[in-house]
Amino acid sequence: MKFVGRIKDIGRTLDGKLTVTIESPRMDAGEATGISHMDRLDVEIKRHREKRSLDANAYYWKLASAVADALHVSKPYIHNCLLRKYGQIEVIDGQGVYIVLPDTESAQKSVDEAQTYHLKPTSQVKPGKGGIMYRTYMMLKGSSEYDTKEMSHLIDGLVSECKEMGIETIPPEELERMMAAYGKKIEKRTDK
Repeated sequence: MKFVGRIKDIGRTLDGKLTVTIESPRMDAGEATGISHMDRLDVEIKRHREKRSLDANAYYWKLASAVADALHVSKPYIHNCLLRKYGQIEVIDGQGVYIVLPDTESAQKSVDEAQTYHLKPTSQVKPGKGGIMYRTYMMLKGSSEYDTKEMSHLIDGLVSECKEMGIETIPPEELERMMAAYGKKIEKRTDK
């Protein structure tokens, strides 16, 4: 079960065990009762971040398409280039994820046009069996997994690229209004 809440109280029992009281406006009594019957839980507490808005996603793809059209390349190619410059590294258990592929033109082309995974080449190239060279790539998080902060960074980078190419973007004040409206939606959700 996953939910948004606030820490209401932190304390210790007489025998020294830590107690944390979490308040959640979204969890109903039935869900809470279900949790109370569980003997042991895996618990992770982290700062809440709202997911990005669909408006931000639509704006990103509109601009990415304009860049792809201007450069006469595919949208997946542009998306991968943008993720390499402004994206986030995939992290599992606190460690970046790396993959090794043959250092060939066909492998590079596959990586550049990939839609279901996103890789960033590194400068690390090593020989393998049969004299084939292998390049190490960093795995990147797909933008569909980005929170608001990460998506904002990606869009800011894309807007910068568009301005350099003379591609029209929305005025900064309009973008601010869009983000302010999105921020109000977040406040309403967290106040419930």
